[in-house]
Amino acid sequence: MFSAGLALLPVQPALAADKARPNIIVIVADDMGYAEMGCQGNKDVPTPHIDSLAKNGVRFTSGYVSCPVCSPTRAGLLTGRYQQRFGHEFNPGPAQQASTQFGLPLTEVTLASRLKSAGYATGMVGKWHLGYQPAYHPLQRGFDEYFGFLGGAHSYLEARADKANPVLRGLEPVAEKEYLTDALTREAVAFIDRHQKGPFFLYLTYNAVHNPLQATAKYLDRFQEIKEEKRRTFAAMLSAMDDGIGQVLEKLRSAQLEQNTLVFFVSDNGGPTPNTSSRNDPLRGYKGQVLEGGIRVPFLMQWKGRLPEGRTYDQPVIALDIHPTALAAAGLPRPADAKFDGVDLLPFVTGQNNRPPHEFLFWRFGPQSAVRGGDWKLVKQGNDPPMLFNLALDIGEKSDLAAQKPDKTKELETALKNWNLQLAEPLWKPQRAAAQRQRVRPN
Repeated sequence: MFSAGLALLPVQPALAADKARPNIIVIVADDMGYAEMGCQGNKDVPTPHIDSLAKNGVRFTSGYVSCPVCSPTRAGLLTGRYQQRFGHEFNPGPAQQASTQFGLPLTEVTLASRLKSAGYATGMVGKWHLGYQPAYHPLQRGFDEYFGFLGGAHSYLEARADKANPVLRGLEPVAEKEYLTDALTREAVAFIDRHQKGPFFLYLTYNAVHNPLQATAKYLDRFQEIKEEKRRTFAAMLSAMDDGIGQVLEKLRSAQLEQNTLVFFVSDNGGPTPNTSSRNDPLRGYKGQVLEGGIRVPFLMQWKGRLPEGRTYDQPVIALDIHPTALAAAGLPRPADAKFDGVDLLPFVTGQNNRPPHEFLFWRFGPQSAVRGGDWKLVKQGNDPPMLFNLALDIGEKSDLAAQKPDKTKELETALKNWNLQLAEPLWKPQRAAAQRQRVRPN
Protein backbone atom coordinates (compact mmCIF):
# COMPACT_ATOMS: atom_id res chain seq x y z
CA MET A 1 0.00 0.00 0.00
CA PHE A 2 0.98 3.63 -0.42
CA SER A 3 0.90 6.18 2.34
CA ALA A 4 -2.34 8.09 2.25
CA GLY A 5 -2.90 11.69 1.26
CA LEU A 6 -0.60 12.00 -1.74
CA ALA A 7 -1.63 11.82 -5.38
CA LEU A 8 0.18 9.45 -7.69
CA LEU A 9 2.51 10.97 -10.23
CA PRO A 10 1.78 10.01 -13.80
CA VAL A 11 4.47 7.61 -14.92
CA GLN A 12 5.40 7.26 -18.57
CA PRO A 13 6.26 3.88 -20.04
CA ALA A 14 9.74 2.95 -18.91
CA LEU A 15 11.52 3.64 -22.15
CA ALA A 16 9.30 3.55 -25.21
CA ALA A 17 9.18 7.29 -25.79
CA ASP A 18 12.57 8.10 -24.34
CA LYS A 19 15.60 9.29 -26.23
CA ALA A 20 17.96 8.03 -23.55
CA ARG A 21 17.90 4.82 -21.56
CA PRO A 22 18.04 5.41 -17.81
CA ASN A 23 21.19 4.91 -15.81
CA ILE A 24 20.86 2.37 -13.01
CA ILE A 25 22.62 2.48 -9.64
CA VAL A 26 22.30 -0.25 -7.02
CA ILE A 27 23.77 0.71 -3.62
CA VAL A 28 24.21 -2.07 -1.06
CA ALA A 29 25.04 -1.45 2.60
CA ASP A 30 26.58 -4.24 4.66
CA ASP A 31 24.95 -5.45 7.91
CA MET A 32 22.84 -2.28 8.25
CA GLY A 33 19.89 -2.89 10.53
CA TYR A 34 16.28 -2.01 9.79
CA ALA A 35 16.25 0.85 12.32
CA GLU A 36 19.44 2.61 11.21
CA MET A 37 17.91 5.21 8.89
CA GLY A 38 16.42 8.47 10.08
CA CYS A 39 13.33 7.76 8.00
CA GLN A 40 12.90 4.50 9.92
CA GLY A 41 13.44 5.78 13.41
CA ASN A 42 17.18 6.34 13.91
CA LYS A 43 17.57 9.25 16.34
CA ASP A 44 21.27 9.29 17.18
CA VAL A 45 22.88 9.00 13.72
CA PRO A 46 21.64 11.45 11.07
CA THR A 47 21.36 9.85 7.63
CA PRO A 48 20.06 12.77 5.53
CA HIS A 49 21.32 11.50 2.18
CA ILE A 50 19.94 7.98 2.56
CA ASP A 51 16.72 9.54 3.84
CA SER A 52 16.56 11.73 0.73
CA LEU A 53 16.03 8.59 -1.35
CA ALA A 54 12.88 7.95 0.67
CA LYS A 55 11.83 11.59 0.46
CA ASN A 56 12.28 11.64 -3.32
CA GLY A 57 11.20 8.09 -4.00
CA VAL A 58 9.65 4.98 -2.48
CA ARG A 59 10.37 3.42 0.92
CA PHE A 60 9.48 -0.26 1.21
CA THR A 61 8.46 -1.00 4.79
CA SER A 62 8.41 -4.76 4.08
CA GLY A 63 11.58 -4.95 2.00
CA TYR A 64 13.45 -8.23 2.33
CA VAL A 65 16.62 -9.94 1.21
CA SER A 66 16.75 -13.62 0.31
CA CYS A 67 19.24 -14.61 3.02
CA PRO A 68 20.26 -13.32 6.45
CA VAL A 69 23.97 -13.24 5.51
CA CYS A 70 26.07 -11.50 2.88
CA SER A 71 27.15 -13.68 -0.02
CA PRO A 72 23.90 -15.57 -0.70
CA THR A 73 21.93 -12.31 -0.66
CA ARG A 74 24.26 -10.84 -3.28
CA ALA A 75 23.92 -13.95 -5.44
CA GLY A 76 20.15 -13.59 -5.35
CA LEU A 77 20.20 -9.86 -6.01
CA LEU A 78 22.42 -10.07 -9.08
CA THR A 79 20.57 -13.02 -10.62
CA GLY A 80 16.97 -12.23 -9.64
CA ARG A 81 16.66 -15.85 -8.48
CA TYR A 82 16.54 -17.59 -5.14
CA GLN A 83 20.18 -18.49 -4.71
CA GLN A 84 19.25 -21.84 -3.15
CA ARG A 85 18.10 -22.91 -6.62
CA PHE A 86 21.75 -23.06 -7.68
CA GLY A 87 23.39 -24.12 -4.42
CA HIS A 88 24.62 -20.72 -3.21
CA GLU A 89 23.10 -21.07 0.26
CA PHE A 90 25.93 -20.12 2.62
CA ASN A 91 28.80 -17.73 3.12
CA PRO A 92 32.18 -19.18 2.13
CA GLY A 93 34.37 -18.07 5.01
CA PRO A 94 37.77 -16.39 4.48
CA ALA A 95 39.59 -17.01 1.22
CA GLN A 96 42.10 -19.33 2.89
CA GLN A 97 39.27 -21.56 4.18
CA ALA A 98 36.73 -21.27 1.37
CA SER A 99 35.69 -24.22 -0.74
CA THR A 100 37.30 -24.29 -4.16
CA GLN A 101 33.73 -24.49 -5.48
CA PHE A 102 32.81 -21.16 -3.94
CA GLY A 103 31.53 -18.58 -6.39
CA LEU A 104 28.36 -17.45 -8.10
CA PRO A 105 27.86 -20.42 -10.46
CA LEU A 106 28.86 -19.68 -14.04
CA THR A 107 25.52 -21.05 -15.18
CA GLU A 108 23.84 -17.94 -13.74
CA VAL A 109 23.52 -14.65 -15.66
CA THR A 110 24.07 -11.45 -13.72
CA LEU A 111 22.25 -8.15 -14.09
CA ALA A 112 25.56 -6.63 -15.18
CA SER A 113 25.91 -9.14 -18.01
CA ARG A 114 22.43 -8.44 -19.31
CA LEU A 115 22.86 -4.67 -19.18
CA LYS A 116 26.30 -4.86 -20.75
CA SER A 117 24.86 -6.88 -23.64
CA ALA A 118 22.31 -4.07 -24.09
CA GLY A 119 25.02 -1.42 -24.45
CA TYR A 120 25.39 -0.24 -20.86
CA ALA A 121 28.76 0.68 -19.40
CA THR A 122 28.98 -1.49 -16.28
CA GLY A 123 31.03 -0.74 -13.21
CA MET A 124 31.33 -2.23 -9.76
CA VAL A 125 32.81 -0.53 -6.71
CA GLY A 126 33.16 -2.33 -3.39
CA LYS A 127 32.66 -5.73 -1.80
CA TRP A 128 32.16 -8.65 -4.22
CA HIS A 129 31.94 -11.80 -2.03
CA LEU A 130 30.85 -14.00 -4.94
CA GLY A 131 34.04 -15.89 -5.70
CA TYR A 132 37.79 -15.66 -5.19
CA GLN A 133 38.95 -17.61 -8.24
CA PRO A 134 39.67 -15.81 -11.57
CA ALA A 135 36.60 -17.27 -13.32
CA TYR A 136 34.34 -15.62 -10.73
CA HIS A 137 35.96 -12.18 -10.79
CA PRO A 138 33.58 -9.24 -11.45
CA LEU A 139 35.31 -8.56 -14.76
CA GLN A 140 34.23 -12.05 -15.83
CA ARG A 141 30.65 -11.58 -14.64
CA GLY A 142 29.54 -8.62 -16.73
CA PHE A 143 31.43 -5.68 -15.29
CA ASP A 144 33.65 -3.50 -17.49
CA GLU A 145 35.36 -1.86 -14.50
CA TYR A 146 36.04 -2.95 -10.94
CA PHE A 147 37.48 -1.34 -7.81
CA GLY A 148 37.08 -3.15 -4.52
CA PHE A 149 37.85 -6.42 -2.77
CA LEU A 150 36.71 -9.98 -3.41
CA GLY A 151 36.17 -11.21 0.14
CA GLY A 152 33.89 -10.35 3.04
CA ALA A 153 35.13 -8.16 5.87
CA HIS A 154 37.98 -5.76 5.15
CA SER A 155 39.96 -3.22 7.12
CA TYR A 156 38.83 0.35 6.56
CA LEU A 157 42.21 1.80 7.47
CA GLU A 158 44.82 -0.52 5.97
CA ALA A 159 44.36 -1.73 2.42
CA ARG A 160 46.99 -4.45 2.83
CA ALA A 161 45.83 -5.74 6.20
CA ASP A 162 44.57 -8.98 4.64
CA LYS A 163 47.00 -10.21 2.00
CA ALA A 164 44.46 -12.79 0.78
CA ASN A 165 41.82 -10.10 0.26
CA PRO A 166 43.55 -7.05 -1.26
CA VAL A 167 41.91 -3.93 -2.62
CA LEU A 168 41.94 -4.29 -6.39
CA ARG A 169 41.65 -2.03 -9.37
CA GLY A 170 40.60 -4.46 -12.04
CA LEU A 171 42.89 -7.42 -11.43
CA GLU A 172 45.75 -5.54 -9.75
CA PRO A 173 46.20 -4.86 -6.01
CA VAL A 174 46.47 -1.20 -5.06
CA ALA A 175 47.99 0.48 -2.02
CA GLU A 176 44.89 2.48 -1.12
CA LYS A 177 45.62 5.11 1.52
CA GLU A 178 42.20 6.71 1.97
CA TYR A 179 39.59 5.57 4.49
CA LEU A 180 37.98 2.72 2.57
CA THR A 181 34.42 4.08 2.64
CA ASP A 182 35.69 7.37 1.24
CA ALA A 183 37.76 5.55 -1.38
CA LEU A 184 34.74 3.60 -2.59
CA THR A 185 32.75 6.83 -2.84
CA ARG A 186 35.57 8.49 -4.77
CA GLU A 187 35.64 5.65 -7.28
CA ALA A 188 31.85 5.60 -7.67
CA VAL A 189 31.72 9.32 -8.39
CA ALA A 190 34.58 8.97 -10.86
CA PHE A 191 32.75 6.18 -12.68
CA ILE A 192 29.67 8.38 -13.08
CA ASP A 193 31.86 11.23 -14.27
CA ARG A 194 33.48 9.04 -16.93
CA HIS A 195 30.16 7.74 -18.21
CA GLN A 196 27.95 10.81 -18.04
CA LYS A 197 26.78 10.27 -21.60
CA GLY A 198 25.43 6.90 -20.49
CA PRO A 199 23.73 4.66 -20.16
CA PHE A 200 25.61 3.14 -17.24
CA PHE A 201 25.04 0.58 -14.52
CA LEU A 202 26.87 1.14 -11.23
CA TYR A 203 26.84 -1.54 -8.52
CA LEU A 204 28.14 0.24 -5.40
CA THR A 205 28.60 -2.15 -2.49
CA TYR A 206 29.94 -0.51 0.64
CA ASN A 207 31.44 -2.71 3.34
CA ALA A 208 30.10 -0.24 5.89
CA VAL A 209 28.78 -0.90 8.45
CA HIS A 210 30.26 -4.41 8.70
CA ASN A 211 32.95 -5.00 11.30
CA PRO A 212 35.77 -4.27 12.02
CA LEU A 213 34.61 -1.13 13.82
CA GLN A 214 37.00 1.49 12.41
CA ALA A 215 36.55 5.17 11.67
CA THR A 216 38.68 8.28 11.25
CA ALA A 217 38.64 11.38 13.45
CA LYS A 218 36.69 13.27 10.77
CA TYR A 219 33.66 11.10 11.44
CA LEU A 220 34.25 10.19 15.08
CA ASP A 221 34.30 13.87 16.03
CA ARG A 222 30.69 14.20 14.89
CA PHE A 223 29.49 11.93 17.69
CA GLN A 224 31.32 13.06 20.80
CA GLU A 225 28.02 12.97 22.70
CA ILE A 226 27.86 9.18 22.22
CA LYS A 227 29.91 7.87 25.14
CA GLU A 228 29.73 4.14 24.41
CA GLU A 229 32.75 3.51 22.18
CA LYS A 230 31.25 0.77 20.04
CA ARG A 231 28.15 2.81 19.24
CA ARG A 232 30.18 5.94 18.59
CA THR A 233 32.41 4.17 16.08
CA PHE A 234 29.43 2.54 14.42
CA ALA A 235 27.76 5.95 14.14
CA ALA A 236 30.88 7.36 12.52
CA MET A 237 30.98 4.52 9.99
CA LEU A 238 27.32 4.96 9.11
CA SER A 239 27.77 8.71 8.78
CA ALA A 240 30.71 8.19 6.41
CA MET A 241 28.59 5.95 4.19
CA ASP A 242 25.73 8.46 4.24
CA ASP A 243 28.16 11.19 3.21
CA GLY A 244 29.34 8.99 0.36
CA ILE A 245 25.83 8.35 -0.87
CA GLY A 246 25.28 12.09 -0.72
CA GLN A 247 28.28 12.65 -2.97
CA VAL A 248 26.96 10.10 -5.48
CA LEU A 249 23.55 11.79 -5.53
CA GLU A 250 25.12 15.24 -5.84
CA LYS A 251 27.15 14.04 -8.82
CA LEU A 252 23.92 12.94 -10.50
CA ARG A 253 22.39 16.37 -9.84
CA SER A 254 25.38 18.37 -11.01
CA ALA A 255 25.62 16.28 -14.18
CA GLN A 256 21.87 16.70 -14.74
CA LEU A 257 21.41 12.94 -14.60
CA GLU A 258 19.09 12.72 -11.60
CA GLN A 259 15.86 12.38 -13.57
CA ASN A 260 17.36 9.77 -15.86
CA THR A 261 18.78 7.53 -13.13
CA LEU A 262 17.03 4.76 -11.23
CA VAL A 263 18.62 4.33 -7.79
CA PHE A 264 18.13 1.40 -5.42
CA PHE A 265 19.37 1.26 -1.82
CA VAL A 266 19.27 -1.93 0.23
CA SER A 267 21.18 -3.65 3.02
CA ASP A 268 22.44 -7.19 2.44
CA ASN A 269 20.96 -8.44 5.73
CA GLY A 270 19.88 -7.18 9.11
CA GLY A 271 22.20 -5.84 11.73
CA PRO A 272 24.42 -8.07 13.87
CA THR A 273 23.60 -6.32 17.14
CA PRO A 274 26.22 -8.14 19.27
CA ASN A 275 29.07 -7.14 16.94
CA THR A 276 28.47 -3.60 15.76
CA SER A 277 25.44 -2.24 17.68
CA SER A 278 23.41 -2.01 14.46
CA ARG A 279 19.76 -2.00 15.48
CA ASN A 280 16.80 -3.84 13.97
CA ASP A 281 14.03 -2.60 16.28
CA PRO A 282 11.09 -3.12 16.31
CA LEU A 283 12.06 -6.43 14.70
CA ARG A 284 13.12 -9.59 16.49
CA GLY A 285 16.32 -11.37 15.55
CA TYR A 286 19.54 -10.41 13.84
CA LYS A 287 22.00 -11.35 11.13
CA GLY A 288 22.09 -15.09 10.55
CA GLN A 289 18.43 -15.67 11.47
CA VAL A 290 15.30 -15.89 9.32
CA LEU A 291 13.40 -13.92 11.91
CA GLU A 292 12.51 -10.44 10.64
CA GLY A 293 15.64 -8.83 12.09
CA GLY A 294 17.86 -10.94 9.86
CA ILE A 295 16.02 -10.55 6.54
CA ARG A 296 13.85 -7.41 6.65
CA VAL A 297 16.07 -4.50 5.72
CA PRO A 298 16.26 -0.86 4.61
CA PHE A 299 14.96 -0.84 1.03
CA LEU A 300 14.54 2.35 -1.04
CA MET A 301 14.04 3.20 -4.72
CA GLN A 302 14.24 6.60 -6.42
CA TRP A 303 13.60 7.63 -10.03
CA LYS A 304 12.74 11.30 -9.99
CA GLY A 305 9.90 12.29 -12.28
CA ARG A 306 9.00 8.64 -12.87
CA LEU A 307 8.17 7.21 -9.46
CA PRO A 308 5.98 8.70 -6.73
CA GLU A 309 7.96 10.80 -4.26
CA GLY A 310 7.76 10.42 -0.51
CA ARG A 311 5.79 7.18 -0.67
CA THR A 312 5.76 4.18 1.58
CA TYR A 313 4.87 0.84 0.05
CA ASP A 314 3.84 -1.82 2.54
CA GLN A 315 3.45 -4.98 0.47
CA PRO A 316 6.33 -7.47 0.79
CA VAL A 317 9.08 -7.12 -1.82
CA ILE A 318 12.53 -8.68 -2.02
CA ALA A 319 15.96 -7.85 -3.40
CA LEU A 320 15.38 -10.48 -6.10
CA ASP A 321 13.05 -7.88 -7.65
CA ILE A 322 15.90 -5.48 -8.42
CA HIS A 323 17.14 -7.41 -11.47
CA PRO A 324 13.82 -7.63 -13.37
CA THR A 325 12.90 -4.07 -12.32
CA ALA A 326 16.16 -2.71 -13.72
CA LEU A 327 15.67 -4.55 -17.00
CA ALA A 328 12.15 -3.18 -17.32
CA ALA A 329 13.34 0.36 -16.59
CA ALA A 330 15.94 -0.05 -19.32
CA GLY A 331 13.20 -1.05 -21.75
CA LEU A 332 14.61 -4.54 -22.17
CA PRO A 333 12.28 -7.49 -22.71
CA ARG A 334 12.29 -10.27 -20.19
CA PRO A 335 14.96 -12.73 -21.42
CA ALA A 336 13.45 -15.89 -22.82
CA ASP A 337 15.77 -18.02 -20.69
CA ALA A 338 15.29 -16.06 -17.47
CA LYS A 339 13.67 -17.98 -14.63
CA PHE A 340 13.27 -15.03 -12.31
CA ASP A 341 11.79 -15.30 -8.85
CA GLY A 342 11.84 -11.51 -8.64
CA VAL A 343 9.27 -9.30 -10.36
CA ASP A 344 9.27 -5.89 -12.03
CA LEU A 345 8.22 -3.51 -9.24
CA LEU A 346 7.49 -0.49 -11.46
CA PRO A 347 3.77 -1.19 -12.08
CA PHE A 348 3.26 -1.87 -8.37
CA VAL A 349 4.90 1.27 -7.01
CA THR A 350 3.22 3.48 -9.62
CA GLY A 351 -0.23 2.14 -8.82
CA GLN A 352 -0.76 0.52 -12.20
CA ASN A 353 -1.03 -2.84 -10.43
CA ASN A 354 -2.69 -2.92 -7.02
CA ARG A 355 -2.17 -6.60 -6.33
CA PRO A 356 0.65 -7.79 -4.05
CA PRO A 357 3.85 -8.36 -6.07
CA HIS A 358 4.32 -11.82 -4.50
CA GLU A 359 1.93 -14.47 -3.24
CA PHE A 360 4.69 -15.93 -1.07
CA LEU A 361 8.29 -15.12 -0.17
CA PHE A 362 10.58 -17.93 0.97
CA TRP A 363 13.81 -18.43 2.89
CA ARG A 364 16.06 -21.41 3.56
CA PHE A 365 19.32 -21.10 5.43
CA GLY A 366 20.55 -24.48 6.59
CA PRO A 367 18.17 -25.81 9.28
CA GLN A 368 16.21 -22.57 9.26
CA SER A 369 13.41 -21.84 6.83
CA ALA A 370 10.51 -19.40 6.57
CA VAL A 371 7.69 -18.33 4.32
CA ARG A 372 5.65 -15.14 4.26
CA GLY A 373 2.21 -15.06 2.64
CA GLY A 374 0.29 -11.81 3.09
CA ASP A 375 0.45 -10.79 6.75
CA TRP A 376 1.35 -14.31 7.89
CA LYS A 377 4.82 -15.73 8.38
CA LEU A 378 5.81 -19.26 9.30
CA VAL A 379 9.26 -19.99 10.74
CA LYS A 380 10.81 -23.46 11.08
CA GLN A 381 13.96 -24.60 12.85
CA GLY A 382 14.95 -28.12 11.88
CA ASN A 383 12.49 -30.64 13.31
CA ASP A 384 11.08 -28.24 15.91
CA PRO A 385 7.39 -27.35 15.68
CA PRO A 386 6.79 -24.42 13.35
CA MET A 387 6.05 -20.94 14.65
CA LEU A 388 3.37 -18.74 13.08
CA PHE A 389 3.18 -14.95 13.33
CA ASN A 390 0.78 -12.30 12.10
CA LEU A 391 3.21 -9.55 11.12
CA ALA A 392 0.48 -6.92 10.71
CA LEU A 393 -0.35 -7.27 14.41
CA ASP A 394 2.98 -8.54 15.70
CA ILE A 395 5.93 -7.13 13.76
CA GLY A 396 8.23 -8.23 16.61
CA GLU A 397 7.26 -11.92 16.22
CA LYS A 398 6.43 -12.29 19.90
CA SER A 399 3.19 -14.30 19.74
CA ASP A 400 3.35 -17.76 18.18
CA LEU A 401 -0.14 -18.50 16.80
CA ALA A 402 0.60 -21.91 15.25
CA ALA A 403 -1.58 -23.79 17.75
CA GLN A 404 -4.44 -21.31 17.33
CA LYS A 405 -4.32 -21.23 13.53
CA PRO A 406 -3.70 -24.83 12.38
CA ASP A 407 -5.17 -24.28 8.90
CA LYS A 408 -2.94 -21.27 8.17
CA THR A 409 0.03 -23.14 9.60
CA LYS A 410 -0.63 -26.10 7.32
CA GLU A 411 -1.12 -23.84 4.28
CA LEU A 412 2.22 -22.13 4.76
CA GLU A 413 4.01 -25.38 5.62
CA THR A 414 2.75 -26.88 2.38
CA ALA A 415 3.88 -23.86 0.34
CA LEU A 416 7.31 -24.00 1.99
CA LYS A 417 7.63 -27.75 1.40
CA ASN A 418 6.72 -27.41 -2.28
CA TRP A 419 9.26 -24.61 -2.74
CA ASN A 420 11.94 -26.56 -0.93
CA LEU A 421 11.53 -29.44 -3.37
CA GLN A 422 12.66 -27.13 -6.17
CA LEU A 423 16.00 -26.27 -4.56
CA ALA A 424 19.50 -27.61 -5.04
CA GLU A 425 21.84 -29.05 -2.45
CA PRO A 426 24.30 -26.44 -1.12
CA LEU A 427 27.57 -26.39 -3.04
CA TRP A 428 29.53 -25.73 0.17
CA LYS A 429 28.82 -25.86 3.88
CA PRO A 430 28.74 -22.98 6.37
CA GLN A 431 31.48 -22.27 8.84
CA ARG A 432 30.96 -23.73 12.29
CA ALA A 433 30.61 -20.31 13.94
CA ALA A 434 27.89 -19.31 11.52
CA ALA A 435 26.06 -22.58 11.99
CA GLN A 436 26.03 -22.09 15.75
CA ARG A 437 24.00 -18.88 15.32
CA GLN A 438 21.24 -20.62 13.39
CA ARG A 439 18.67 -20.78 16.14
CA VAL A 440 15.41 -18.90 16.02
CA ARG A 441 13.67 -20.04 19.19
CA PRO A 442 13.13 -17.60 22.08
CA ASN A 443 16.09 -17.35 24.43
